[in-house]
Amino acid sequence: MPDTIIPAADGTPLKAYLAVPAGAGPRPGVVVIQDALGLTRAIREHADRLASYGYLAVAPDLYTRGGMLRCVQATFRSLSSGQGQAYDDIERSRRWLLGRDDCSGRVGVIGFCMGGGFALMTAGRGFDVSAPNYGPLPKNLDTALSGACPVVGSYGARDRTLKSAAAKLEAALIHRGIPHDVKEYPDAGHSFLERFPVGPLAPVLRVAGMGYEAASADDAWRRIHAFFDEHLAAGERPEVG
Repeated sequence: MPDTIIPAADGTPLKAYLAVPAGAGPRPGVVVIQDALGLTRAIREHADRLASYGYLAVAPDLYTRGGMLRCVQATFRSLSSGQGQAYDDIERSRRWLLGRDDCSGRVGVIGFCMGGGFALMTAGRGFDVSAPNYGPLPKNLDTALSGACPVVGSYGARDRTLKSAAAKLEAALIHRGIPHDVKEYPDAGHSFLERFPVGPLAPVLRVAGMGYEAASADDAWRRIHAFFDEHLAAGERPEVG
């Protein structure tokens, strides 16, 4: 599937990766939000997987304007503040999908690590379903989830950076009455869905509570697939408080 460009009103095009499902459309869309490493092969593979499930998936490059070294700090600041260029790029990607003839008019969002944080922060900003994966929780979680769409979240119990995140997220979703499926995997750490080419560093990452964990990853994707089919591929967006 090809790299593409999402036009911009300010004249700066947004680089992106587009994965189109086989067969006739229209299909629901999904915005795939990168981790801190950028629009890597792993993120492209996630978009391809979603296309294999029947979703029109686009992964915007949030580092379009200057590359990773220049943009990573600004993007993390944007994540924390709840506003900024990254949110503009995510919204532009959502609207771009909605404007395509092969999109059904429903769009979800999924993110990984940093992108998981953005997926939570944008769950109440026009998306029909959100899938945060080991993403940092918003400082004011309850406020961030006001008007949020259904959420399917996946975390690792061995992730030292996100202790109790799954339990806190689930409690907030229950409080808001938001349909959800949140799971913490006992054998998984941070980035357990990512097949990074780490080579001999793999044991070091495992000790640090990071890295790919096959059984947990397979189950997380099974849950994401089922949740998206229920809340994105069919039905109307529920009204939530």
